[in-house]
Amino acid sequence: MATARMERKRACVTGATGYVGSMLVKSLLEKGYAVNATVRDPANSKKVAHVLNLQVLGDLKIFKADLTEEGSFDDAINGCDFVFHVATPVSFQSTDPENDMIKPAINGTLEILKSCVKAKTAKRVVYTSSVAAVARKKLTGTGHLLDEESWSDVEYLTSEKPLSWLRLIFMEMKLDLYNLPAMTRMVNQPGYGVSKTLAEKAAWKFSKENSIDLITINPGVITGPSLTPEVPGSVSIALSLLTGNEFGINFLKNLQLMSGSISIVHVEDVCRAHIFVAENESASGRYICCAANTRVPDLAKFLSKRYPPYNVLTDFGDFPANLKSIFSSEKLIKAGFSYNYGMEEMYDESVEYSRAVGLLAN
Repeated sequence: MATARMERKRACVTGATGYVGSMLVKSLLEKGYAVNATVRDPANSKKVAHVLNLQVLGDLKIFKADLTEEGSFDDAINGCDFVFHVATPVSFQSTDPENDMIKPAINGTLEILKSCVKAKTAKRVVYTSSVAAVARKKLTGTGHLLDEESWSDVEYLTSEKPLSWLRLIFMEMKLDLYNLPAMTRMVNQPGYGVSKTLAEKAAWKFSKENSIDLITINPGVITGPSLTPEVPGSVSIALSLLTGNEFGINFLKNLQLMSGSISIVHVEDVCRAHIFVAENESASGRYICCAANTRVPDLAKFLSKRYPPYNVLTDFGDFPANLKSIFSSEKLIKAGFSYNYGMEEMYDESVEYSRAVGLLAN
């Protein structure tokens, strides 16, 4: 007697056109999942073509959904076993991060969780947070080990740090403090940390009140190849020491000053971690996803030695020589997860991808 064919599990991925979202859709399809992918504008062929191309891998359905629209995710989530909430509003050109990033991140996350309550089918929700919700705070001394119990200090981000951080960047870049185009891009970097922190806290509160099985993944700077038509911002920043992009280099320097270190992880490991915690019944809580911790001078020396043709700047004067903190991925590893990509592999693939798309010269 033939064994009945096991019904394929269905997963919903929000923000499917993004860097992590599209790669997660690909990973799920390759594992045999049926996938409901949400995009803001299915009619925009330029922005959704790379997602539609994944339909050759399996059962992939595209749904129109927007974080700012009530009930927008109901149809996409209905009938799904797992929900991966990857979508997040990022608007570095905005002069109003409160309304363009923070509120949409919080309200959009709550809308997705409300859709999960309505559907009653989702066994688990995996939310893509960030180390930006873990470590952006005032740190004194060195040797801090940051784990899942650590939260970014929202009050610090919204009061003290943005001003001092902006002044430091503008002085380093010799820019006019009232140069609005440059200023608007930088003002919103603290806004991203605030939005990820508050959205994740709101998700935990709602999930506990409504008995939703929630898990969060908090990745560092994400590297590696991308399916998206544009080079992801995190890849551009990770490679800025090779490209010589001044804004990206200053971003890395100030990321180290704010977070205590630069944590890096490959996009495929991020996707694998999402699926791992979804399938692992004993998984619970937050999981930092970080394969390596470094600081700007060390990263520059590593890149200079590994890719000598790019003449990487390695002299940063009196820039901090010690790591103030290290992001610990011990919880994820102890649960049974292992990283496929170390620093060398992460950057080799990122460089190969960037050469292919023209970000780096061959």
